[in-house]
Amino acid sequence: MKPQTLLLLLTLPAGAALAQGSSPISLTLQQSLVTTVKNGDKVVEKLTPNPKDVLPGATLSQVVTARNLSDKTFRNVVVRLPVPKGTVYVGPEALNSAVPAEYSIDGGKTFSAQPKRRVTVTENGKTVTREVVASPNEYNVVRWTLPTLDAKAEKKVGFRIKVR
Repeated sequence: MKPQTLLLLLTLPAGAALAQGSSPISLTLQQSLVTTVKNGDKVVEKLTPNPKDVLPGATLSQVVTARNLSDKTFRNVVVRLPVPKGTVYVGPEALNSAVPAEYSIDGGKTFSAQPKRRVTVTENGKTVTREVVASPNEYNVVRWTLPTLDAKAEKKVGFRIKVR
């Protein structure tokens, strides 16, 4: 089955009810500023939701909650989240989700667990083109495929970014 796009972030198998205003799936993005604070003898992370001002070097958590509002289970629900301009991908968010992420370095045209890019180098006087694994700071879109999203259930996926 070929997927259809819903709200530019979510894709569902063909045949799902996809009326723009009455989607069976709700997506909510929670962005939080990540700071470390001392709590007694321990240093712990503090998440400040919806920060108003962030400075270069700040780390942000981006978590998407996909909620199934219907009484039907959906399979292979695809959630895509772009890495915002002016930031770089740092790593996955520590969630209880076992959903692996795939990454794009070409604006979402292709995805891979380890995207590759071509580089041209000169070796022994000859020009050689090779594929090399892209650095995480080159990722510009992240995608997860939720194997199932049960009726009235929700799943969370996300990643961290650093402000340039």
